Amino acid sequence: VQLVESGGGLVQAGGSLTLSCAAPGIIFSSSTMGWYRQAPGKQRELVATITTGGYTNYTTSAKGRFSAARDNVKRTLNLQMHDLKPNDTAVYYCNAAQRYESWWGPGTRVTVSS
Repeated sequence: VQLVESGGGLVQAGGSLTLSCAAPGIIFSSSTMGWYRQAPGKQRELVATITTGGYTNYTTSAKGRFSAARDNVKRTLNLQMHDLKPNDTAVYYCNAAQRYESWWGPGTRVTVSS
C-alpha cells in the first residue's frame, strides 16, 4: 500500500501551500485520513485528521490556518495551509488509519522562510 504526498516546497512566512495525498481506493474509503509532521529534531506530531464521514480534528497550532478535506471519489486528501510560519517547517506525512492498521506516505517537505 502506498500513499503519495505532493505539494511541499519553500514558501515565505505568511504564505500558503496546499498538500495533497493520493491513496489506493480500498484503503482510502475505509480509513480516517490524517496529516502529521516532523520538524528537525522533534517527534512526529498530529496536524489534522478527517474521518470517513468528514469530521475533522486539528492540532491547536493548525486551527484557523489549516483546512483538511477529502475527496472520496478521487481518493485524495488535501491540506490547505495559510498564514504559514517558520515553525511550520517540517516534513509532512499522510496517514491512513483503520482499526488495526495504518499506512504512511514518504512525506513531503515544507520549508517556511522568515
